[in-house]
Order: sequence, then structure tokens, then C-alpha cells
Amino acid sequence: MNPRDSDDDRPAAAAAGSAAPQQPPQPLDWRFAQVFGERAAGEDVQEVDIISAIEFDKSGDHLATGDRGGRVVLFERTDARDQHANRSELERQDVPITRHPEFRYKTEFQSHEPEFDYLKSLEIEEKINKIKWCQTANNALFLLSTNDKTIKYWKVQEKKIKQVSVMTLDTSTVGHGATSRASTSTSKSPLPNGGSSEKSDCVNSDLLFPPGGYPSLRLPVVTTSQDVNLAARCRRVYAHAHDYHINSISNNSDGETFISADDLRINLWNLEINSQSFNIVDVKPTNMEDLTEVITCAEFHPTHCNTLAYSSSKGSIRLIDLRQSALCDNHSKIFEEHEAPGARSFFTEIIASISDVKFSRDGRYLLSRDYMTLKLWDLNMDSGPVSTFQVHEHLRPRLCDLYENDSIFDKFECCLSGDGLHVATGSYGNLFRVFGSTPGSTEVTTLEASRNPMRRQMANPNRPTRGTMTSMARGVRRGGENLGVDANGNSLDFSTKLLHLAWHPTENSIACAAANSLYMYYA
Repeated sequence: MNPRDSDDDRPAAAAAGSAAPQQPPQPLDWRFAQVFGERAAGEDVQEVDIISAIEFDKSGDHLATGDRGGRVVLFERTDARDQHANRSELERQDVPITRHPEFRYKTEFQSHEPEFDYLKSLEIEEKINKIKWCQTANNALFLLSTNDKTIKYWKVQEKKIKQVSVMTLDTSTVGHGATSRASTSTSKSPLPNGGSSEKSDCVNSDLLFPPGGYPSLRLPVVTTSQDVNLAARCRRVYAHAHDYHINSISNNSDGETFISADDLRINLWNLEINSQSFNIVDVKPTNMEDLTEVITCAEFHPTHCNTLAYSSSKGSIRLIDLRQSALCDNHSKIFEEHEAPGARSFFTEIIASISDVKFSRDGRYLLSRDYMTLKLWDLNMDSGPVSTFQVHEHLRPRLCDLYENDSIFDKFECCLSGDGLHVATGSYGNLFRVFGSTPGSTEVTTLEASRNPMRRQMANPNRPTRGTMTSMARGVRRGGENLGVDANGNSLDFSTKLLHLAWHPTENSIACAAANSLYMYYA
């Protein structure tokens, strides 16, 4: 068994009180792998080309991106070796053992179109909010995509191209070039291909046949060529179930159901039924003036089909059990960090709003992202996060400016590595940060979405300090507060932001979006 996968090496080992602290893993050395849609210097980016969603499938062999123009682009891995090849064949391949994942463009399709809600006089953007991969079957790929109002279930499959062969007549085989009129009725037995041994009256004189008919007449035949074409087909459309904008969708581990969430409700769907859904969470008050918080994200547990988590604009995460009741008004657990007395300000609730939540691959931990920090939670300990990673603490003095230009409402995503040893999230200036999440780790790496990711690398901050949180939280704050400027001392550009990124499920590889460009890095 790999020691990296042992329970003692998990992020909450310190909180669990392990007797012998383990040595944290070596920091990852990140390198540039690939870029798709790289923008030339000075090139303007079209609004519809900006990437708005990224998602790896469970195997890591396929990657999907969605953009603001309603398109979904699929990439497939090309460096996967033949699992059944013998060792001598593998050794003959001119490929290094530590080869990083390589992807290539596979296909794209138009998932959503702009619409107009005539009842509410609202324009519905075609922008893809979320993409989720579903279980594959018969060498076909299945995925869900959603915009603000409508979810679609897509099937992408390779199909051999079928062609209709042209009907041809070879007149060279007809003797003497003679022709005969076709007969509608005859007492003589007909010859092959419609011919007749004798002339007779014909109702339609345009139908002329040579004596004996055409021996080479071929009817059209549908033939299948060896060429294949990728076809995307919309299997189902799940519509008219949300009054507010859909912010998240999540597949259930049972492979049959999924959830969709908007600001006030979470609905449960069956993949095979698009005519109805079940409302399982409803936080809408009787009087909308009493509304104090909204749902910001929802995610199914990766292995327990009855468990899901959803976050709120007040910074809390609720865990609910679908077995308790049909309408899950009461949560089974709540994860929240109480603010220090006297620390409340006008921006407190805004920056506490959680923009993304992700379960670890084993389902033991939950990662949340608010405007200022990343927090790692142990599902068995709801007293507080086991670790807190500082991302935007250097921006605290500039919250007023960020509020004025609406940047404070930006929704950054987060992700965990497949082994649970690292977490990552984006920031401004097309930067993203990778943190080591094991106890005692001081690993903090800042990278830029460019061909030279270390170009704006900052010095590692001091060792994490303890005691900055409540004793109940038993957590660790990590990360520097000196990231407000680049290597030359220039302020970060708040108009360039890295909101979307995804970690490969089994390898240390990250895909991230900078405007219309998709960058990939490996370690």
C-alpha cells in the first residue's frame, strides 16, 4: 500500500491526535504542460470565448470546458499507454517514464443558445455555468451542462459515416443500343431487371428498356465507410424547474440521479425523467423580506448516495441526509466558523460567502472557498476547520475598492488533489495557489497561468502559526499576506482573474482557465 494513502497521512491527522507526526511530502515542482487557445500579445478576447467551466471525468482521460458562448469543448488524453502491452514493447516506446498527461482537442458542440423568457421579460444567457461528467456506456461519453435556467444531458459518440452509393447504369453491355418500352402488363414471364421478351403497349412511353433489360442496373445501397465522426446528441432537457439562476449541478454516486441548485432551492432529478423533479431543500421564506441567506453551491458525497452538502452566503456548510425526510429542512451537521468578537464590519458577510465546495475523493474531507480563504473541514469534526489557507488576506485593506468595482463578488473555485495532500484555488492577475494540506506542511506555491508559471513566484511565507483560531477549531492558518504585488512591485490587475480550475483525479496535474485560454501544468 502506498504510504501516501494511509490515514495517518491525511490532512486531519493532527486533529485526530496521532502519536507520531509524519514527515510532510516534498513540495511539488510545477511545470508547464500545454495550452489551448493561447492569446497572442495584444489580441482582444471575445466575451463569448471566455471559459466559464472546467471538469475532468473520473478516469482523468477526458476534460470538458464550457464558455460564455454556450459551447462545450472536449479534450481527450493521448499519452495513455496500452495496459496490455508487454514490457519489451513499452521499453521500445520513445517515451519517458515520468511523462506528464497530454491532451488533444476531441470535439465541440453548441450546448445552449440565448433565450428570452417572455413571461418575466428576462434574457437567458447561453453561458455554461457548470459541467458534470456522467457514467460512460458503450464507448459513449455522457455529460450534463447547464446555463442559468436549463440543464441538458448530452451523449457524445463516435459514429461511422454512412453514405448512399449512386445508382449507375452501364449501357456498354446493352447490345446494338436498342431500346424497348417498359410494359405494365404482359402474359410473358418477365426477364431480370424489368425486361420483357416482347414489345407491348406502355402507359408511360418515357420508360424505355433495352431488350433483355439492364443487366448492370444497381439499386442504391447504404454503405458504411471506415471514417468516423464524433456526434453530440442531446438526450434530455431538464427545464422550467428553477425560478432563480442555477449555480451548481452534481451527480449522485448511484449513477441514476443528480441535483441542481439555485439561490433558494435544490431539486433532485432522475437522469431518465425530465418531466418532473423533487424539491429536497427550500430556504425561501414566506415573506421575502425575511430572507437572510441564499444557497451558493451544492455537492453530492462521492460515495454515499444519501448525503449531500450545500453552502450558503453566510459562510456555513450544511450536510443533509436524504433518508431523514422528503424535504430536508433540517441538516444533520453544520460546518461554520464563528467570527471573533468585535471583528464584524460592513464586508464581513460578503467575504464570508462560500463560492465553492468540493469533497475529497474518499469523502472524508470537505474543501470550501470564500473570498479570503480556503478551509478544509473534517466531516467527523464540525467544531471548526482543520486547516485554513490564506489566499486574499493581503487584499483586506482594499475591500472598499473591491466593493466599488464589484470584484468582491467574484466566485473563485477550488479543488483537491486525488490523494488529498494538496489543495488549490485561483486569484487575481491570472495567478493560482497550491497549498500542502498535510499536518506541518508549509508548502505554498504561487503560479501564473502562462508558459512560465514561476515567473511571478513569491517567496514562501513564514511557517504557519497556531493559536490564530479558536481552540475548538484546532486548525492551522497557512499562506502569506504579502501577495498584493507581483515580482516587480506592481499591483495586481483585478480585471484578470483565474476563477476556474480542476485537479486531475489521479495525478498531480491542474487545468486552469485564463480568459479564453486553457493552461495545463504537472508536477
